[in-house]
Amino acid sequence: MNGFFQLDLRPEGTFLRIYAATDGGEPVNINELAEYLQRKGIGYELTDLNRKVQSITDKGVFQLDAVKRYQEREMMVTTIAPNKMEAIVRFYPPSVQGFKLEKDDIYADLRTAGVQFGVDESVVDSFLQKRVYCTDIVMAVGKPVRHGTDASIEYFFKTDLRARPTLNEDGSVDFFNLNTMNHVKKDDLLARLTREDPGEYGVNVCGEPVKPRDVKRLKLRYGRNVYVNEEHTEAYCEVNGHVTLVDDKIFVSDVYTAENVDNSTGDINYEGTVKISGNVCSNFTVRAKGNIEIMGVVEGAVLEAGGDITIARGVNGKGKAVLKAGGNIISKYIENADVTAKGFVETEVILHATVLAGTEVNVGGKKGLISGATVCATNLITAKTLGSQMGADTLLELGVNPAVKVRYQELQEQIANNQKSMKQLQPVLLASNQKLVAGVKMSKEQLKYIQEMAIAFKQLQQKIESDMKEYEEIDDLLCHETAAKVEVRDVAYAGTKIAFNDVSMTLKQDYKYCKFMKSGGDVRMMAL
Repeated sequence: MNGFFQLDLRPEGTFLRIYAATDGGEPVNINELAEYLQRKGIGYELTDLNRKVQSITDKGVFQLDAVKRYQEREMMVTTIAPNKMEAIVRFYPPSVQGFKLEKDDIYADLRTAGVQFGVDESVVDSFLQKRVYCTDIVMAVGKPVRHGTDASIEYFFKTDLRARPTLNEDGSVDFFNLNTMNHVKKDDLLARLTREDPGEYGVNVCGEPVKPRDVKRLKLRYGRNVYVNEEHTEAYCEVNGHVTLVDDKIFVSDVYTAENVDNSTGDINYEGTVKISGNVCSNFTVRAKGNIEIMGVVEGAVLEAGGDITIARGVNGKGKAVLKAGGNIISKYIENADVTAKGFVETEVILHATVLAGTEVNVGGKKGLISGATVCATNLITAKTLGSQMGADTLLELGVNPAVKVRYQELQEQIANNQKSMKQLQPVLLASNQKLVAGVKMSKEQLKYIQEMAIAFKQLQQKIESDMKEYEEIDDLLCHETAAKVEVRDVAYAGTKIAFNDVSMTLKQDYKYCKFMKSGGDVRMMAL
């Protein structure tokens, strides 16, 4: 049992009884005693008080002053934890002839201190049966919050189709055997939603609700030819056809087909996949939420697809063609057109065109030519021939957006500064914690300051974790950039310009069977 103290109020003055600790308990804390006497308005000389308390080995009594006072009742001090999930009570004995607290008194004092929930009656009864003083007692505990889980959707078809054309033995490319469709039959299960679990509110000892963390809510999003069960947790196919996932929305289509896109059809705007067996003529537009497949030639037209664009014979854009794909673009050749793909671009020839690819540009087949064009990709550009003997302006760009690098540097500085601040706070918090464990009494201002430092430390820790996650994501991008390259399987002609973000190189001579990469701040040529 911890050591404790008790007032002995006599007609001749105020006396203090000291009871030493037993069974390995903590001795009387002089700071705690001083604060108690201050609460009661009893004067003392700290050095003399400390000397007298330290001299007592078992129990003893000494006089504090000659003032006659009224008897003091038993006292309790309630401390609510910073997270408000615990209420800790410390009891002090009454004066020798003072009144002891009853059960109702304890509950009333707890309410006055703000404790409205979670009082453990058995702990109260245990104290009343065996009164323990100058000892922390957990008198109330809140109901912990139960955190929920995010919703999720399981798809029963391939959501990331990365089709590649087949390279024939004679070096030509088969643009027809692509396997780009998810074929489905009527009543096939397409997706299943597992709803979110919102969790359960907790209650702190002050009676306040404690909100669980926010969870991600999802719902099945779908277009035509899809139906759902009554609970809206399962999606099924209404027709035979193929399924695509565009912006988390399920589309099933039995394919819109046409011979040509011309005056007989007008513009086409379709929810699923569009398949054209002939050509797309100039000045017409084809938009599809799924894929676009064209067996003929694209002239000066506009094609926009949520998925892939496949053109068997190629694009002769006449300076007016615009192709945009949320997936990949595969075409026999690309000439006089603006082409943008979030995925890769695959073709045999790029002439006088602008081609932008989210991942890579592969120019293969028999010709494998890029000339008089601007071609941009994040990771890789491959071709047989770059530029021409006539010096046609040919530009190849690889890498990430410069703004990403600026953010990368900002994150480096933020993380370093926050880590430095944490290192400054850590020894102060550690020392304060050791003092608290040792029983050193601190003022309310000191405790408040320590709490503020602890909150600041936690916030810095969370900020560093958040910044590190973003830093690692950008670091991955920069790693891709470092590995980015241009591969030439035949010849790169003089005059061709190759750029990696902030560095570039204009070829002064012809190079054969080589690759170009960024190394040591320069663009360097290496053997394949």
